[in-house]
Amino acid sequence: MSKFKKKKSGALPAISTASLPDIVFMLLFFFMVATVMRQNTLMIENNLPFADQVEKLDKKDLVMYIYAGKPSDNYKQYGTEAKIQLNDKFADVNEIAAFIAAERASKREELIPFLTTALKVDSDANMGLIGDIKQELRKVNALKINYTTKKGSVLGNN
Repeated sequence: MSKFKKKKSGALPAISTASLPDIVFMLLFFFMVATVMRQNTLMIENNLPFADQVEKLDKKDLVMYIYAGKPSDNYKQYGTEAKIQLNDKFADVNEIAAFIAAERASKREELIPFLTTALKVDSDANMGLIGDIKQELRKVNALKINYTTKKGSVLGNN
């Protein structure tokens, strides 16, 4: 019969670092895929109104966003009246036509008929400003308009 020998040291063996680069790259790819970069920095207050009949847009890359609302706390130097934001700058109503033309020029020609204009308007915004935006959109024949809302009861808009 053989004798059983006791281990002299109870230390763990060293961890193999051969697979460490694989793990690092897997984590890197995960965060690259999972991270969504914000396209625009909101310069306005944007408390969206509630709606109960809401549909999601299919292709968000075919959407042009126009924001309207009062300037946020960081941009109070622009006043307290409702403003229009196109991309990352405040704009006037007459600049909407140039914005729509630039967005159309950046898309492939076969996608232009499918472009949708989404209005992200603060619930406290003046309807006169929204009417002016819609008039400018009619002038450039951007007739597909989407109002962005939050899902919920319409009674919560008060």
